[in-house]
Amino acid sequence: MKYAIPALAALTITAPLSFGQSSAAPRPPNVILIMSDDLNNALGAYGHPLVKSPNIDALAARGVRFDRAYCQFPLCNPSRASMLTGRRPDAIKVWDLETHFRHTTPDVVTLPEQFRRHGYKVMRVGKIFHYGVPHDIGSPGADDPVSWDKAINPYGRDTLHPETVINFTPQVPIGGALSYREDDGPDEEQTDGWIATESIKQLEQLKSAGQPFFLGIGFFRPHVPYIAPKKYFDQYPLDAIPAPADPTESLKAVPVAAYAKPLFQGLTPRQQRLIIRAYYASVSFMDAQVGRVLAALDRLGLAEDTIVVFMSDHGYLLGEHGQWLKQRLFEESVRSPLIIAAPGCARGGVVPGPVEYLDIYPTLAELARLPDTPALQGRSLVPLLRQPDTAWPHPAFSQLPHGTSIRTDRWTYNEWGPDGVDGAELYDHRADPLEHHNLATDPAYAPVIKDLKAQLHAVLPPRPVPPRGSRPAWFPKLSPGYIPEGDR
Repeated sequence: MKYAIPALAALTITAPLSFGQSSAAPRPPNVILIMSDDLNNALGAYGHPLVKSPNIDALAARGVRFDRAYCQFPLCNPSRASMLTGRRPDAIKVWDLETHFRHTTPDVVTLPEQFRRHGYKVMRVGKIFHYGVPHDIGSPGADDPVSWDKAINPYGRDTLHPETVINFTPQVPIGGALSYREDDGPDEEQTDGWIATESIKQLEQLKSAGQPFFLGIGFFRPHVPYIAPKKYFDQYPLDAIPAPADPTESLKAVPVAAYAKPLFQGLTPRQQRLIIRAYYASVSFMDAQVGRVLAALDRLGLAEDTIVVFMSDHGYLLGEHGQWLKQRLFEESVRSPLIIAAPGCARGGVVPGPVEYLDIYPTLAELARLPDTPALQGRSLVPLLRQPDTAWPHPAFSQLPHGTSIRTDRWTYNEWGPDGVDGAELYDHRADPLEHHNLATDPAYAPVIKDLKAQLHAVLPPRPVPPRGSRPAWFPKLSPGYIPEGDR
């Protein structure tokens, strides 16, 4: 059985603006922005020993892989809004799932909007701006209509029969529950399969039109519930999946504010392995859909003239530090893939140092030679795309409503509460890349902390947390020490 696709959401605009180039100037490059949802670095290209991701790996081989790319906020809406506006969450005042950046910064020019202003055909298929998952699938979600000429919102069989989803955490809303389903039917009947199919159709039409284009392709997997065709589950025998390590010892020196209350306490080792297996299956399924799009790009002769970006919105915890999902400042939560393949740039390059998702907007604007780019808070990564071993002394910054983080080539420093009143963390990534040994209370590292604290406060100044009962609108309605998991 095939599943219907909603009508296309077409937007009407005025005639495209001029590129401002002479007839002898080279044709502007096309752009394809591919986003996964809740994807950590569990990919073959990033050295994962189990996950099968041949298509994303192939893209990395023909582009530049950023090994330490960090989101600005490990939650879907703030992260996507920050990346797509080129501004930090504090600048656009988006720290939760509900606030739309147009309500706080109505005149901001988004990344796709900037391309649209300069004569590109700009389209979206699937989730680029925030959607609640799974409830908003098939709707516009929290889209930004002014950013697109056309928006397409597919849905598939994975949205049906939620009662058949296996849920190990029924106390948690389904958008954050550790839940999965091995589905029947072919890839093309899943929402992400439809997204790939529709994206290929749009590429074929865009090829015929001959106009430079910006195409956003937003896949929903591996966001929970982890649903994928059974054949992808079969790629991962359960006995090959290790359960997460016991975090008791490593958390002893970590501030309580740094980790969530044990919402998922009580999962057996087998249940944890089943959830990790389902996540890996969802990643491999999503990778196959990326492969379909990239194959179409090659078939249509567009690959050599197209910038391709692959990324997620943030990282994801699979039991590390005793945590699941996101909304932490641990490495697994804020670090996420970033791969850019662009004409005239390095092939198979690797950038080992930290970069920020904020850097994507200025990078694409420079690669496409867009004039009049608005003031942005990121830096163009073009020097690294052309020469991946270029010195890059810039830290990466991430935040939560009650915590901030700075990452340099060597160090991670996290502060909880205003000026660290609720604790701090310091990790030496050369000796402790998994962040198991908090050095923040060791006097020997006081000079390191002093330097990192100054850099952190220069970008993310401490702000007082108001007393309960008098919190302003920007402060999330949370119980002390608890951040709700997942997207409602």
